[in-house]
Amino acid sequence: MAASGNTFFFPWEVSLMEWLQGHIGSAGISIISFFSMFGEEILLVLFLGFIFWCYDKKLGRTMGLSAIMGLTWNAMIKNIALRRRPYFDHEGIKILRVVEPEADIYNISAQGYSFPSGHSTNAVTAFGSLAVNLRKRWATAVAIVIPLLTGISRFVVGAHYPTDVLGGWLLGVIIVLIVPLLQKRVKNTLLLYGILLFVNIPGFFYCKSADYFTGAGLLIGFMGGTLLDDRFVHFENTRKPLWMAVRLLGGLAVYFALSKLLKLPFSEEFLTSGTTASLLVRCARYAVSAFVDFGVYPMLFRLEKRANG
Repeated sequence: MAASGNTFFFPWEVSLMEWLQGHIGSAGISIISFFSMFGEEILLVLFLGFIFWCYDKKLGRTMGLSAIMGLTWNAMIKNIALRRRPYFDHEGIKILRVVEPEADIYNISAQGYSFPSGHSTNAVTAFGSLAVNLRKRWATAVAIVIPLLTGISRFVVGAHYPTDVLGGWLLGVIIVLIVPLLQKRVKNTLLLYGILLFVNIPGFFYCKSADYFTGAGLLIGFMGGTLLDDRFVHFENTRKPLWMAVRLLGGLAVYFALSKLLKLPFSEEFLTSGTTASLLVRCARYAVSAFVDFGVYPMLFRLEKRANG
């Protein structure tokens, strides 16, 4: 799908981005670009997986729901605003960190729209949720510093306007406050999940970018996986360093192996085509991956007891 959508910006945004890309140098760009990782898939899976599989399953659920709701709500807003990314319209701005490396940089279905910044929302929902629930000074510091640097990195690398980042931060804060409140008010898990799914359903009818279908799939799979755990698995967290490492590495291996395997029946052209069929397949792939990783995979934790004698 060729680049389309709406172009709107403040002149100071373009001037700031061009100045930053022209003056901080390649080393500075590489350093600040690093912080984009804190809003990306691999690090979020690593971080949330550690909390859920090892540290505190209940906290992991809250953080997981917050992070995934951030993905879907962010994409739903993006598909209303339809703001084009800065490098689409300004020759002086270069894209230095592509959202979807396997797709063309002007494929807006794959790369997504610009407002609000998904990385900024992801960083706030993940680390902000940790701070709200732990209520520790170090967690609060992390929840401020990491999203701040992640957001700044997004307009330095040319992927977003500064106002995209501000919008992403605001959305993340709203979600971090709303999801725990809903969990406290709605004690029935099925009803809670039904409410969260219901508010995301409209996106299926108008969203045309892959990020929404990624989030929707993760939400369905995560909810299904936690329900499976409630009903049949009942795994326990561990604080033993060896088993924490084993659980974390195993979970990452399962998630990314499934991500690759579930792509095999389809061509790369189809997967990045932006058609309704390809987007629904994407949703299904992520749903299966999340369901297995958060529902089926923890069944293996029972082997730890046998290994411990």
